[in-house]
This record gives sequence, C-alpha cells and structure tokens, in this order.
Amino acid sequence: MPIRERLVDYRDGDTQLQGYLAWDDAQTGPRPTVLVVHAYGGRGEFECERARELAALGYAGFAVDIYGKGIFSTEPGECEALMQPFVSDRNLLLRRLELGLAAAGAQPEADQARAAAIGYCFGGLCVLDMARAGMPLVGVVSLHGLFNPPPVSGTSPIDTRILVLHGWDDPMVLPADVLALAEELSARQADWQIHGYGGTYHAFTNPHANAVDRGVLYNADAARRSAQSVENFLGELLG
Repeated sequence: MPIRERLVDYRDGDTQLQGYLAWDDAQTGPRPTVLVVHAYGGRGEFECERARELAALGYAGFAVDIYGKGIFSTEPGECEALMQPFVSDRNLLLRRLELGLAAAGAQPEADQARAAAIGYCFGGLCVLDMARAGMPLVGVVSLHGLFNPPPVSGTSPIDTRILVLHGWDDPMVLPADVLALAEELSARQADWQIHGYGGTYHAFTNPHANAVDRGVLYNADAARRSAQSVENFLGELLG
C-alpha cells in the first residue's frame, strides 16, 4: 500500500504555516479528508504518523499547523507558552484552523465536501471549537482534549457530529468539566458521544507520555480502544 506524503505551505498574513498531507496512491480521485490537529507542542511526528494511519484507511490525512512553520517543542514550559496565545484568543485560533481546513481542501487528493477532524490534547479543544463555530465538517473527534468553551460561544444547533475520548483520571479535565461539556452540547442539539476510560490519564495515546506526576501517561489499552473508536466513527461518517 504506497502511502505518499507532501508538505503543504500556506500563510496567515506574515506567518508561514506548513501542513503535512498523506494519502494512499493506490486510490484514484479525491479521498474523504481528515484533519489532524496537533497537541500543545506543535505539529510533529506524532501528528504526521496519525495522518499516515488515516491514509492507510483510505482518507487524505492532513496534519495542520497552528503555530507556524518549524515551530515545535517538547519542553512543557515552552509548549504552554506556544499554546497560550491561541487559548486566550479563540478567534485567532479559529482563523488558523479555517486556513488549515482550506489548505487541506485545496489539495487534489482531498475531497473538501467530505471532511472531518481529529485532535489531541490542545488539538482536542481545537476540533471542539471547529464544531462550535459551524465549520463544514461532518464530524470531529477530541482525544484527551481540553473542554473549556470560548468566552463567547454560539447557541445555534451544532450540525457536526462529535466524539470525545477522555481519560477519566485526567487532572486537566475533571468530571465536572465532562458534565459541563455534555450539557453544552445537548443545549445546542448536537449529536455527541463521550467515552470515558477508567484508570486513564491525559495524553493516553502518546507512547512518550510518562510523567504521572503531571497527570500524563500512555495507556496501551485506551490507545488501542480509542483508535478503534476513531476508525468506527470516521467509517460511519465518511465510509
């Protein structure tokens, strides 16, 4: 199965951004598109590998870039500093996400009319915001994402289907936050699911997450189960 890849340059004003596209070259014509939105460190190999996995399932996997070309860190303090301007300015965040969606849709391998998004950690917050804002997506998946809504959130019905995959022992998202998200999505008449994994911390899909003192820890069972849930969800919407 020949998986092809390409870096895709795009811009937000003076800021150069660079996405990563992966697709199965054995197929012809545009494929359903799935965006991969990165965690707080920036677009890295983890997100590119997720895009390749999506390509193997028959999608055009596109790892978006929110921070800027080449901007990436693995140091927690630096990652927090990179993320904070976008958490503080959700309109700026939405603009970067819209540009990423447009860049993906402009690729000849991608079917812009059939698009979904998955996001990890900070990226989980991002895809929820995409659904809240009514971006043209059939579905989004938040994996160990953050739930806090933007300061001003809409009240109109959310048409995008939503799947949330959450580690129940994640110290960054408490049970009260889970209930608040369920109430928010119900109030906006969304088609939503929330799956909680017991005994599971933040970043449970990342094999390099190993800092239980900070509440982040890889969980092979939760990673496997969540991957199957993502595949089932996307297959239902885009298959």
